[in-house]
Amino acid sequence: MLPSLFISHGSPMLALEPGESGPALARLAAQLPRPKAILVVSAHWESQDLRVSAHPHPQTWHDFGGFPPALFAVQYPAPGNPDLAAQVVQLLKADGLPAQLDNQRPFDHGTWVPLSLMYPQADIPVVQLSLPSRQGPALQTRIGHALASLREQGVLLIGSGSITHNLRELDWHAGPESVEPWAKAFRDWMIEKLAANDEPALHDYRHQAPHAVRSHPSDEHLLPLYFARGAGGDFSVAHQGFTLGALGMDIYRFD
Repeated sequence: MLPSLFISHGSPMLALEPGESGPALARLAAQLPRPKAILVVSAHWESQDLRVSAHPHPQTWHDFGGFPPALFAVQYPAPGNPDLAAQVVQLLKADGLPAQLDNQRPFDHGTWVPLSLMYPQADIPVVQLSLPSRQGPALQTRIGHALASLREQGVLLIGSGSITHNLRELDWHAGPESVEPWAKAFRDWMIEKLAANDEPALHDYRHQAPHAVRSHPSDEHLLPLYFARGAGGDFSVAHQGFTLGALGMDIYRFD
């Protein structure tokens, strides 16, 4: 059975400058059975309600600005999977979670950047599930539970966000060895609670974790972690690291 994954997707430039995360993602993909399809909850598709991408051939959306032209030239032409999208809607509805298909949604960079490093051939169908980011961690845990059975069908479930995400605090000249103590303290607390399977503390992280609000001024980049955890089982760390001083690049798996 495939695990579920939480991937810190970093800057969009990860697609061109993979650093240590790119090889870690490639190694992880090589270790896993080849998925029949991939379902991604990305921090960059915030929504009020639950939506599932159903376009058979989603476009690659460069949903950012201020980066080199070479990044805007990157394409990730993986097919969609309308049948899987419909199945996701049915599984969510069966758990009392209304969802609807979205026939227009393209791949945002929270999806195509990490996948371009894991599966560069872009030949595995990909579906995105939106993130109702105002409804907090408990909903994402529930959604993960509702969709966990897809792992048995060869679907790789990925939450794509960042273990820390405060863009105002980044040091654009920092080397990979430079880590802000407050960001590390938050990351270490999260790992401790994930390893202990302490769901009450994890759901209440904004009050209990050190430097929680500094690490996540808003929590859309952490919420995909709860989806991955809810969909999986035993926690392990596949990769640890920081870039730009305070942007966590950890990758976790839930087997």
